[in-house]
Amino acid sequence: MEQQEQAAQIKKKAFELGFLDCGISKADFLAEEKPRLERWLNRGLHGEMSYMARHVDMRLDPRLIFEGAQSVISVLLNYYPKQKQQDAQAPVLSKYAYGKDYHFVLKGKLNELLTFIQNEVAPCNGRSFVDSAPVLDKAWAVKAGLGWVGKHTNLISVEHGSFFFIGELIVDLELPADSKTVRDHCGTCTRCIDACPTQAIVAPQVVDARRCISYQTIELKGSLDERLKNQFEDRVFGCDICQDVCPWNLKSESHQEPDFEPHPKLLELTRNEWMEMDKPLFNELFRKSAVKRTKFEGLKRNLEFIEDASNTDRTYDA
Repeated sequence: MEQQEQAAQIKKKAFELGFLDCGISKADFLAEEKPRLERWLNRGLHGEMSYMARHVDMRLDPRLIFEGAQSVISVLLNYYPKQKQQDAQAPVLSKYAYGKDYHFVLKGKLNELLTFIQNEVAPCNGRSFVDSAPVLDKAWAVKAGLGWVGKHTNLISVEHGSFFFIGELIVDLELPADSKTVRDHCGTCTRCIDACPTQAIVAPQVVDARRCISYQTIELKGSLDERLKNQFEDRVFGCDICQDVCPWNLKSESHQEPDFEPHPKLLELTRNEWMEMDKPLFNELFRKSAVKRTKFEGLKRNLEFIEDASNTDRTYDA
C-alpha cells in the first residue's frame, strides 16, 4: 500500500471514530519550540508545575520518548456541550469537565485507531498520548496543519474553533507529513487578553500560569493566591473565559460523544447546592470526571475561596 493511501485510510478511520480532524507530521526535533519553552520556564511562568521543567529534551523530540518514532498522528476531539449550567449564579465548571474524564475517552479512541493501523494499514509499533507524557500537543497539531496557537495559547481551528481536546499517536511507521500550514488568524484582536479577569495572558501566546484560574483551581496545591480574590468570576474548576470571548468559537458545534454528557443533576445545581456540597454528592457527580483530580477537599477549597470573595463584596456594598 502506498504511503498516501495509508495516510488516507488512517484519517478516514479517525473521522469514523468521531474525531473532528486528523493530521500527520514527521517525528523530529521541534526546533522552533525550544527557545519559547525555555523562556517560559526560565521566567518561572509554569508556577508549581515542576514536571514542565523535567524531560525538556523529550518534549522537543518524540524520538526520545518512543524508540523508532517516524510519524506523529495528531487528532482533535470536540467537547463543546449541548447545554450549559442553568443557574447563572452557580459556581462555574469548565465545559471540558462536564462528562467523563477525557483522558480515558480520548485514549480509548486513539488505541482503537492504533489497532486499526496495525491490523488494516501496516504492521507497526505505536503509543498513544493524552497529557500522559512530555509531549507538546499544540506544537504537533500546528505541524500537522490542524490550526494555529491563539493569543490565549489554545489551538484554534478555522473550521472548529478551540473547544476540543488534542491527542497523538506516535508510530514507527513512515507516513507522508501534511504540508498544510494554517496561518495565524488572530490579527489585531485582543478579546482573550482583555477578558482574562486575572490578567494571566501577559503577552500574545504567553500565559503566566500562576495567575491563570485553571492553574489556581486545578494544578495548585495548598492555598489559593489571596491577591487574586474577587477575580475568579465564580470559576471553581478550570476557566473558559478566554475561549468564550474568542470570535472563532462562534463556529463551535455541540459534540456527539455520549461519554461527555454530564451527570443529570450537574447542570441543575443551584449556587446553594454547590456551596453545600458534601462528599457523597461529589462522588456521585464526579465519579468518572476530571474533577476528581482536585479531589473533594480541593473543590471545597475553591468553593470557599469564591464564596469568601462574594461575602466580602456584599459586606463592602452594604
